[in-house]
Amino acid sequence: MFADEVKILVAAGKGGDGCTSFRREKFVEMGGPNGGNGGRGASVIFYVEPGLKTLIDLKMMKHIKAPKGTNGKGSNMNGSNAEDVRIGVPMGTTIINNDNNEVIADLTKIGEEVVIARGGRGGRGNRAFATHDNPAPHMSELGEPGETLNVRCELKVLADVGLIGMPSVGKSTLINMISNCNAKIGAYHFTTLNPNLGVIKSKDGKSFVMADLPGLIEGASEGVGLGHKFLRHAMRTKVIAHVIDMGGSEGRNPIEDYEKIKLELGKYDEKLLLKAHVIIASKMDLEDANKNLQEFKKKYPDEEIFPISAYLNEGLEPLIKRLQELVDSLEEVKLYEDKTLKESHILYKYNDAKPFTIKRDNNIWVLSGKEIENLFYMTRFNEDESVERFGRKLRGMGVEDELERLGAKRGDEVQILDYVFIFKE
Repeated sequence: MFADEVKILVAAGKGGDGCTSFRREKFVEMGGPNGGNGGRGASVIFYVEPGLKTLIDLKMMKHIKAPKGTNGKGSNMNGSNAEDVRIGVPMGTTIINNDNNEVIADLTKIGEEVVIARGGRGGRGNRAFATHDNPAPHMSELGEPGETLNVRCELKVLADVGLIGMPSVGKSTLINMISNCNAKIGAYHFTTLNPNLGVIKSKDGKSFVMADLPGLIEGASEGVGLGHKFLRHAMRTKVIAHVIDMGGSEGRNPIEDYEKIKLELGKYDEKLLLKAHVIIASKMDLEDANKNLQEFKKKYPDEEIFPISAYLNEGLEPLIKRLQELVDSLEEVKLYEDKTLKESHILYKYNDAKPFTIKRDNNIWVLSGKEIENLFYMTRFNEDESVERFGRKLRGMGVEDELERLGAKRGDEVQILDYVFIFKE
């Protein structure tokens, strides 16, 4: 089964909780804190796995949840880090944040990998909070939550040449004749339901990869037929090869077919119209083929046309030679600029960047922001010292000053996530 688009929820592991513990040994005075730190939660990593051709394994998962780190213990015992979850995907997979369409990664080379969701750091035990002024702190941290993302994985197969045309124009027959492909052929439309790849070897010993894409029909952009979802696979190709049934079988008009195909390509992505392309005039063994070819050349005098008959094995060598020349002369297709890809590591923050936002919802002041929410999740509210530290951190972030600037009064309700606090001295 072929799958080239999958939506999946990815959840990294929560960090392990820190421990609040003290040495309690007979005859040992002032034993001090010995609570260990929690371990790091597991991250979710996608990597290119050679041999994979489809996203069907991901389609079966639906939800990837990584394990949490181990909690810290007494006697200065730190929790262990959770082992990262590694997910293999085919080469040519693009990973997108489905909530905002941000491109996270485009994996096109063997060995490439990317951290999709980072595991949370482990909470610190009370030993880590010991200071000269407070040598025996009665507080520790909970583990940081792991990142959670809704992602969309799109497979765009890696091919040098893409065969595009109406159904039953001879694309599958052609790729079977000139490559090692074994595409399905039948006397009915849409025999090709998935992209087929074949390696074509030219006489000079070079080779290139060709993709046979499912047939397009008028209205594909509105979902008619198989739609044009398979055109994503043409985005990586260097060359578009338009296969036109020049024999006019099934009452076709080659000129009208070409116009319809170009219209659908433009509706999908105008970049496809700018790619290098050739016209493959197929089924030249049919009765009306030569007449239709002359009319086609009059209409498109500047197009590069290669008359062929895959059935009779005629005209194939000049076509292969020209396609090899084009593939060799063109650079690799890069779908995304580096600046559009998500940064894997944030190395710095601007000084004026605020770790929170505040908005008024009826009579409640609502605080949000990753930094402030992580602080909330990692605070043990059943420990007085942890609660005091939470308040100090909020003041240090400037939350109190900002609330007062916006008009908050003592006694007003302040909400963080699903919890409500009272704004007071």
